[in-house]
Amino acid sequence: MIYLDYQATTPLAPEALAAMLPWFETQHANPHSAHRPGRAARAAVEVAREQVAALLPPGGRVIFTSGATEALNWAIKGAAGSIVTLATEHAAVLDTVRQVSTTGRSVTILPVDAQGQADVQQVTAAACPGTGLVAAMLVNNEIGVIQPIAALAKAAHDAGALFLCDAVQGFGRVDIPGGVDLVALSAHKIHGPKGIGALWIRDGVTLQPLLHGGDQEGGRSGTLSPALCAGFGVAARLMAERRDADATHVARLWAMAVETLAGWDVNGGVDERYRGNLNVRRDGLDVARLMSECRDIAFSAGSACASGSGRSSHVLRGIGLAEAQARASIRLGYGRYTTEAELRDGLAAIVAAADRQRL
Repeated sequence: MIYLDYQATTPLAPEALAAMLPWFETQHANPHSAHRPGRAARAAVEVAREQVAALLPPGGRVIFTSGATEALNWAIKGAAGSIVTLATEHAAVLDTVRQVSTTGRSVTILPVDAQGQADVQQVTAAACPGTGLVAAMLVNNEIGVIQPIAALAKAAHDAGALFLCDAVQGFGRVDIPGGVDLVALSAHKIHGPKGIGALWIRDGVTLQPLLHGGDQEGGRSGTLSPALCAGFGVAARLMAERRDADATHVARLWAMAVETLAGWDVNGGVDERYRGNLNVRRDGLDVARLMSECRDIAFSAGSACASGSGRSSHVLRGIGLAEAQARASIRLGYGRYTTEAELRDGLAAIVAAADRQRL
């Protein structure tokens, strides 16, 4: 199997697995217990917290969650006031803001341009007095476009609002500006384990709790897993240590993929973009048939979170693609553990299968 679906999830780093195993096998204490094994577990959690925080702006705290979905829900539901966000955000943001709108909170969902970029002036105009939260992705999960987070955060602050950055796809790969107030993270998108994420909260920012029943994390209730925390922490440490090498490798893979798919159209801008995400289309392509004929290659027709819904990508429609164009698009994701040979073979098989549809 050739794995080209890094935006859905990334392979677990061997170092992260090694850090987790002792906590699964022999060190099973509750990190919130006061006895010695519990204190040892707590120490492991705090080491992991520091490793994750090292990739984030200073002046805030990392609170572990069950994943980015919980972190985003907490940030949105825990803040006050009206909300401004973008039409191409992840479903964990869009579905949540639509839910809170039923409680009486005003929600404004703004369009993006054909490149997938937010209009900062439009966000500034929408973030009027009374706005409590502006939310935007650092790196889009479907088209890889990088948003102007610093400018969007300034627009939020000028209106007296908080700024929430969904950094799931960009964490450790793209710098997070210091002007953000809330940052949502996910371990399994950086070669860590599934089932754990985090919400970074700037010092002085207070959110209403999403979960009640112990307040173990100082705002978040629930028993933490030292194993998952340790895996997340080591994965974050590796992102820092290998950032330059990973970026160089991804740039080589991007160049190879773009050259091989020269007859295809790239969805979204290519300048302000994380190059480990290549979303492309070929008019008339039957994606379901393509995936059926390329069963030994893992790639995507869109977000894994929307798979099975029957809907075309809201992100691709949001950048102006027609329904037929959106349905003729595929997303290829690659990174640290993707070899050049794997990508070359995978692309060759995809192109050959696509070409057969024109015979």
